[in-house]
Amino acid sequence: MSNYSANSNADFAALVLRVTSGVAFLAHGWMKVSLFTIPGTVAFFEGLGLPGFLAHLTILGELGGGLALILGLGVRTVSIPLVAILLGSVWAHSGFGWSFSNEGGGWEFPLFWAVVQSVILILGAGAYALRLPVLERALGKFA
Repeated sequence: MSNYSANSNADFAALVLRVTSGVAFLAHGWMKVSLFTIPGTVAFFEGLGLPGFLAHLTILGELGGGLALILGLGVRTVSIPLVAILLGSVWAHSGFGWSFSNEGGGWEFPLFWAVVQSVILILGAGAYALRLPVLERALGKFA
């Protein structure tokens, strides 16, 4: 949306989606640090056959990406790795069935969230986003 008014319904929809998704990413990233612990998260990733450093990148992506979404900074750019993280979560939870209420969590919620994050990528930051001219010049429409 290159020519939009801060008062359009789509801009407010984008605001609601990006802030709620950002809060959820912060919560998930913080849970990996505070509840599961970083070594526990690394062990989980390695138990899935993934290299441990991906746990660190996931935590960084969830915390940094969540904050960027809430602030409205580089929303489209940050949405790309966040969708990748969510698709990885779909894969990680695929063995636990469809329903996220299953033991181990199913893949319905991560898949839905990946779709929502893809919509955020399409819509962009929307209303009340922090606009940094240097970031907008560097990233263009992906700012």
